[in-house]
Amino acid sequence: MDNKSKQIGLVGLGVMGKPMAKNLLKGGFNLTVFDIKPEPVQELVALGAKAAASPADLAAKCDIIITMLPNSPHVEAVVCGPKGILEGVRPGTIYIDMSSISPVVAQKLCGIVAEKGVEMLDAPVSGGEPKAIDGTMSIMVGGKEEVFNAVQDVLHAMGGTVTLLGAIGSGNTCKLANQIMVALHLAAVSEAMVFAEKAGVDPEKVYQAIRGGLAGSTVLDAKMNMILDRNFKPGGPIWMHTKDMLNVRDAALAIDAPIPLSTMVLEAFKACKCDGHVNDDHCGVIQYWEKLANVTVKRRK
Repeated sequence: MDNKSKQIGLVGLGVMGKPMAKNLLKGGFNLTVFDIKPEPVQELVALGAKAAASPADLAAKCDIIITMLPNSPHVEAVVCGPKGILEGVRPGTIYIDMSSISPVVAQKLCGIVAEKGVEMLDAPVSGGEPKAIDGTMSIMVGGKEEVFNAVQDVLHAMGGTVTLLGAIGSGNTCKLANQIMVALHLAAVSEAMVFAEKAGVDPEKVYQAIRGGLAGSTVLDAKMNMILDRNFKPGGPIWMHTKDMLNVRDAALAIDAPIPLSTMVLEAFKACKCDGHVNDDHCGVIQYWEKLANVTVKRRK
């Protein structure tokens, strides 16, 4: 389906939302935006977007509404709170939440918006800021197939891979599974490289030796040079991954899923927060293992 004649609305112009909005404009879509900060709104307006006064104002003007917000409470407030989406939305609208939230909350919101005649998809993303900028994010979608089909062109304007996984909530379940795997990869890289450094072996050479074998991974290649250069400028900050792992904990508790390794990495993230590293990239979790071993993994001269 071609949605170029429709009005798309996007609430949330943060690290991920702003480049997503820019890609929608590049794709030729009519875009209305809202954010609590005026600066990113002004930047998008200069590129051709329209500004809304509130989520309710945006909802009243748009046929397809997207939210990209930090966590479940923020999404619930934007949808259900004062001047929220529910106050302005029209029957027949499609609502796509692309935030990473609890699957339980996604299911609850789907029921709430359905009372207004609105269809919902939960469609969290993976890839961080770089892939949001170049439009190659992985988008994991939950919801009705016919609703998914109706907005595929919108989603493909922001992502390289767009996958329908099942009913509402399955998108966020997949995202949490993704975050479990990334967190455990980061923990494995951290423990292995601290082990090598403690043994006196150059971790950069260890990386080059193992990256082409079974231990190689996308996470290793994406993060090892950042670690060696002590570059912890975030693509995905520790605070954000901590939020996702707390959602993993809550979702796992609701379905009695065992998560012993995830629980361990969550504690490492929390320790980094206590040490003042909460805004570091999530590969900065290596500092937890470095502190235990009293070593620093870095590039040698």
